[in-house]
Amino acid sequence: MAEPRWDVQCHDPFGRDRALTVIVDHGKVVLVPPPGSSAVLSAQQTRRLRQALDQAAGRAGEP
Repeated sequence: MAEPRWDVQCHDPFGRDRALTVIVDHGKVVLVPPPGSSAVLSAQQTRRLRQALDQAAGRAGEP
């Protein structure tokens, strides 16, 4: 079965479209930044990231 995955849209410091990826791997939450390791998020994108992290944390805690 594939590990759960969430993509959260964001921008890099130059305004280009990017995405942060949240995955659950062996009971751990992994946040994968966009190329360049910087992400600029709007308030709405920040709420989406929080939601993705909450869901990932719930999945990571499952047996």
